[in-house]
Amino acid sequence: QVQLVESGGGSVQAGGSLRLSCVASGFDYSRNCAGWFRQTPGKEREGVAAIYAGRNIRYDDNAVRGRITISQDNAKNTVYLQMNRLKPDATAVYCCAAEIWGRWSLVLAVDQYRWWGQGTQVTVSS
Repeated sequence: QVQLVESGGGSVQAGGSLRLSCVASGFDYSRNCAGWFRQTPGKEREGVAAIYAGRNIRYDDNAVRGRITISQDNAKNTVYLQMNRLKPDATAVYCCAAEIWGRWSLVLAVDQYRWWGQGTQVTVSS
């Protein structure tokens, strides 16, 4: 049974930073793909960043590029999303996902992932 558990969300003021974590059980990040997605009410879930085996990384061009960094710690089987200089438009529920069905070129697509966490709320106030 695969389980993904996110943490690190919270409320911050604009300009602040947060580091989200996603710990996996029953799943090995070192040999698979993981991604971070976000969703706001009334909008589609969108891909933010993805990482494969700690080597290949992709960021969404429309997301908070330049202010986010995805990384992983294989010893802790954890994937991170570091978010800096946050703006109010980053407010969303952030979810991690693991193991894609298809190709790396589709790694930021919601329907490509097999496993999902429950999400963690990020709120950025102005």
